[in-house]
Amino acid sequence: MESEKKEEREEKTLEEVFGELDVLAAKLEDRETTLEESFSCYKQGMELLKYCSEKLDTVEKKMLQMNEDGTLREFSS
Repeated sequence: MESEKKEEREEKTLEEVFGELDVLAAKLEDRETTLEESFSCYKQGMELLKYCSEKLDTVEKKMLQMNEDGTLREFSS
């Protein structure tokens, strides 16, 4: 079941994941949300943040930077 969730997330864009994070944040801010629901939202949010971080790391590693002579090289921070 855990791997199914991961596969579903991998098919989503960062924008979609950010939207999910917005919904979770709104639930956490809602005074009607129970403590148990808050813990669940927090856990989901942390998993989504981890996914975003991994996705951004992958993109950063693939970025290229143009040299003065017009050739490309991998971006390094």
